[in-house]
Amino acid sequence: MDNSKIVTAAVLLIGDEILSGRTKDANSGWIAERLTEMGIDLKEIRVVPDDEPVIVDALNALRARYTYIFTTGGIGPTHDDITADAVAKAFGVGIDYHPEAVAALREIFHGDRLNEARLRMARIPFTADLIVNEASKAPGFRIGNVHVLAGVPKVMQSMFRAVAPLLETGPKMLSETILANAKEGDVGTPLGEIQKRHPDVSIGSYPFQDEKGYNTNLVIRSRSADALAAARAEVETMLEHVKVTVSA
Repeated sequence: MDNSKIVTAAVLLIGDEILSGRTKDANSGWIAERLTEMGIDLKEIRVVPDDEPVIVDALNALRARYTYIFTTGGIGPTHDDITADAVAKAFGVGIDYHPEAVAALREIFHGDRLNEARLRMARIPFTADLIVNEASKAPGFRIGNVHVLAGVPKVMQSMFRAVAPLLETGPKMLSETILANAKEGDVGTPLGEIQKRHPDVSIGSYPFQDEKGYNTNLVIRSRSADALAAARAEVETMLEHVKVTVSA
């Protein structure tokens, strides 16, 4: 790990079913949590349809901007599973059946069960490395800084765990949450002033409502423990002042 380098990532969700609302995304949040734990900043989540030119454009834009890209979806056995072809086109390489991928599929699909449709899952872009899939054997793959994962959450998670040890990581983001016991409008202005004084700290306010009424969680994030502590001290002092002002 390089303690000074910030490592970034984006997630590209691929599939008409996500855009139509028929399938609810369960992957991006899970990936975000794992990346945060590893010290990788997830900067963008993008959703695109099963449309090859759109996928290619999104991949080329994202892979030029971030350290790592993780795609989910579109590597199954059906006609609309076109992610592998789109990735090959984005990198300007060919695509064909990968012998190791075919062998992995033969472990679970014997004889005629390994039909033409299922063999589609063994089509891998040239120069790509396979990502092991302990959940269902059909592998994902990585090429350049792009990691191509399945859309089924259990399978995606298996692939991600396989590739995680290979990823470069950066300094982890530290985070603390303070219950304001105040409405967001009461703390908004002084919180903004504190943020200006602490540019190396991210301060967010997240209102919610429970049985006691309206309240706000304040989340303070920084890669420096000292900077985090200094900002937290100011926030706590501010909250004490707000409490007196509101109750007066």
